[in-house]
Amino acid sequence: MIKKIKPGLIALMIIQMAGMACAQDASAPAMPQISAGDTSWVLTGAALVMLMTPGLAFFYGGLVRRKNILSVLMQCFMILCLVTIQWVLFGYSLAFGPDIKGLIGSLHWAGLSGVGPGVHAVYMPTVPHQAFMIFQAMFAVITPALIIGAFAERMRFLPFCLFTLLWLTLVYCPVAHWVWADRGMLGTFGGIGALDFAGGTVVHINAGMAALASAFVLGRRQGAPAKISPPHNLPFAVLGAGLLWFGWFGFNSASAGSSGQLAASAFVVTHVAAATAGITWSLLDIIFNNRATVLGIITGIVAGLVAITPAAGFVTPMGAIGIGIGAGIVCYIFVSVLKPFFGYDDALDAFGVHGIGGIWGAIATGIWATKMVNAGGANGLLHGNPIQLWIQIKAVLVTIVYSFVVSFFLLRLVNLVCGLRASEESERIGLDLTEHREVGYTLLD
Repeated sequence: MIKKIKPGLIALMIIQMAGMACAQDASAPAMPQISAGDTSWVLTGAALVMLMTPGLAFFYGGLVRRKNILSVLMQCFMILCLVTIQWVLFGYSLAFGPDIKGLIGSLHWAGLSGVGPGVHAVYMPTVPHQAFMIFQAMFAVITPALIIGAFAERMRFLPFCLFTLLWLTLVYCPVAHWVWADRGMLGTFGGIGALDFAGGTVVHINAGMAALASAFVLGRRQGAPAKISPPHNLPFAVLGAGLLWFGWFGFNSASAGSSGQLAASAFVVTHVAAATAGITWSLLDIIFNNRATVLGIITGIVAGLVAITPAAGFVTPMGAIGIGIGAGIVCYIFVSVLKPFFGYDDALDAFGVHGIGGIWGAIATGIWATKMVNAGGANGLLHGNPIQLWIQIKAVLVTIVYSFVVSFFLLRLVNLVCGLRASEESERIGLDLTEHREVGYTLLD
């Protein structure tokens, strides 16, 4: 015979079971949850960074001679396509995949296997893993595009494509892993603790040293520097600089991985540093050349954007002003004084602006960084922690040496296999016609 259970006993059992469930939930680690706001901002940031590559195409395209504008546009857009496919097939896995001794990622995520709509515990844990992946893809796109500024007007197209793929695989992916990946040897996720919020070492020093290597390997353009005509279309260059400035808000601010206070702070200091460097460069133009120039102010703006990139998530607006002033001065010296003195042909100042600006910015991060801006960062020299400055210098030195040496070797290898430089006749006619059989301007209908 079945005994009847009193209603009061049933209620007591339900309460006890609910209490046990709550206790289990409290002891279990909370699973990361996707934030719609954070995801929207990161995807917007990815789109903004993507726009920077066409912006760079116009910036560089306006600075070259008329007969080479299409070659620059073509190189930038081909990089956008090539790097995307490399990133999906194996590049992302090498850069951010499961760590191999702090040096490189494994191929566990090749073909984006395991990179789905869920979150990753380390990489922007409130957005889908795919969103982080595509955001980083846009960084991988623009970095080799920056190198174009050094060898513009003299590298053949097919060797350029081969060099880009090799460089991305053997230089960019390892350095990105060292600085940004989980357990990378230089970064804050298990490394020595170098701060690089959005790419001072990974993007700008990396590309800048490759640019310097390419200037050495390819040599000067015919007639450089005395017989090289000035930029053929400064309005194009200004348009490109404006698009870069606009896209840089995504570059830096979305690197916060959220749409909160840190993103707002990075947005503000990015703008402040760019404005400060633009003013600084113009003042130097007035002091040494008796006039401010359009080319000078847009170059200064880009130098400021470069320098604030590693520091954007760690410094105050006053720190950004200091970084911007330093960027304007240091980059001006390298572009206007040291480049002519040493005689290397960094055609569009990729090394002088991105390499030197990135070095200054990474070191300056170790000076002005403060936990008042980002509790997950570190204090710098001016906030009582001189060790951070030394850590930044070590990361800079490692990146300089690795990027320059490997880039130099790859350039020589590609040159040996298929010849990097255009012929004298092709260079004289222009790469638009000789490499692509097209012209940028129709003079007569």
